[in-house]
Amino acid sequence: MIDAMAKVNRRLRTVFDARVKERGLTLARARTLLALIEQEGLYQKELAEALEIENATMVRLLDGLERQSFIERQAVQGDRRAKRVVMTAEGKQLAAQVEKLAGDVREDLLDGVSDEELSIALNVMRKTSSSMSKTH
Repeated sequence: MIDAMAKVNRRLRTVFDARVKERGLTLARARTLLALIEQEGLYQKELAEALEIENATMVRLLDGLERQSFIERQAVQGDRRAKRVVMTAEGKQLAAQVEKLAGDVREDLLDGVSDEELSIALNVMRKTSSSMSKTH
């Protein structure tokens, strides 16, 4: 089962990465934009936690997105170290494209999978993830 999950994950990453590269993004930068669609204005630290990455990695990702003019880091009054991350208009437009692209990839991935099969698979993955969280 673990091998099958790993294979699906690798294939999904490969397909998604190829599609976002066409838009000048890496997989990690695309994931960051998708996270900001869900909840814009997060602190850098909150965004790193949501993406389950180290703070130093988050800083490098944000540096790249900022250079591309897709995000801005805004100072937080009263805490000179804290920064809120907000998308620019260009970033919001690209994020919407990435969100649609993610939906298209999801549809392709799940083609031929019934709702019942999907529900069972998701349940197994949630339980597996929960078990792993308890032991690590």
